[in-house]
Amino acid sequence: MNGPAHLFAPFTLRGVTFRNRIAVSPMCQYSSDDGFANDWHVVHLGSRAVGGAGLVMVEATAVTADGRITYGDHGLWKDEHIATLSRITRFLRQQGAVPGIQIAHAGRKGSCEVPWKGGAAIAPGAKNGWQVVAPSAVAFKEGDPVPHALSREEIAGITQAFVATAGRALKAGFEVLELHAAHGYLLHEFLSPLSNRRTDDYGGSFDNRIRFTVETAVALRAAWPEHLPLFVRISATDWVEGGWTDSESVKLASVLKGKGVDLIDCSSGGTTPDAKIPNTPGYQVPFADRIRREAGMPTGAVGLITEAEQADAIVRDGKADMVLLARAFLRDPYWALHAAQALGADAAAPEQYGRAFAKRK
Repeated sequence: MNGPAHLFAPFTLRGVTFRNRIAVSPMCQYSSDDGFANDWHVVHLGSRAVGGAGLVMVEATAVTADGRITYGDHGLWKDEHIATLSRITRFLRQQGAVPGIQIAHAGRKGSCEVPWKGGAAIAPGAKNGWQVVAPSAVAFKEGDPVPHALSREEIAGITQAFVATAGRALKAGFEVLELHAAHGYLLHEFLSPLSNRRTDDYGGSFDNRIRFTVETAVALRAAWPEHLPLFVRISATDWVEGGWTDSESVKLASVLKGKGVDLIDCSSGGTTPDAKIPNTPGYQVPFADRIRREAGMPTGAVGLITEAEQADAIVRDGKADMVLLARAFLRDPYWALHAAQALGADAAAPEQYGRAFAKRK
């Protein structure tokens, strides 16, 4: 590597400074009972903070019970969920990581079995199943239950559920809030013409399809403290002809920037089961690069980022401001410390692990 490790340069958004540009991406664990975090989450998230990440994001967290993907999803739809999360955020901060949380509604992709039991959709009324909702009465795939098309009043109610969840997240000690508008879940379903067949002012034109996401982001920005960052994760493209496009993502990012959103977390796909997605190393980085350049706002890059030099180059070349890793952190909770060693950077290892992660000379 030539020059300093840009991956380990501090990064500040609003009143929050991240010790490096490495984030643990929200990763569903499907290990909650009635939405509650438990010892699994404490260890899963805490170990990544010990492992040197600058930002540790809690998995997609449902804003309502029927907004979960599976019955095992994490949630923050009631005050009783706060206590265990407070323990987690306290530990993350003690280890030098910023605690973040992604809040979400699964929409028509909810009411499913957990992945290791097949992940199939569960019909309303069946054990562990419920009625799913969407912008339009169009199922995700053939054979899935048809969702209930939301009324305007129900849309407004879900926005308020996001706001209420944000208030609980603040009480729990989170410093970054991310709105999930990607991967074919509810907000993305409104964005994409593949899933949004509405004829009212929440469907049809670009301005109408982004309305729910923008309204929710505006409501969250008003509720979330001014000194704390607000992220939005989007699927930059559906990878399907006639679907949501990267050009629309640039336009949406520009709108969200004007509404006080601080970073666009750039993923892709998820709104159809048959999308042809490349799945090559760094395949989604160009989306973060384009949005950063054309919308003029910070971005996070995700998707098959596995190597230290690869991640450092993304930041060094100005393609994104942060890198968010998922499977790489599942395989190695100490990925950030190992990356520091590989890049010759100072490792932020805890004292207890200092001898194992001393900087290589």
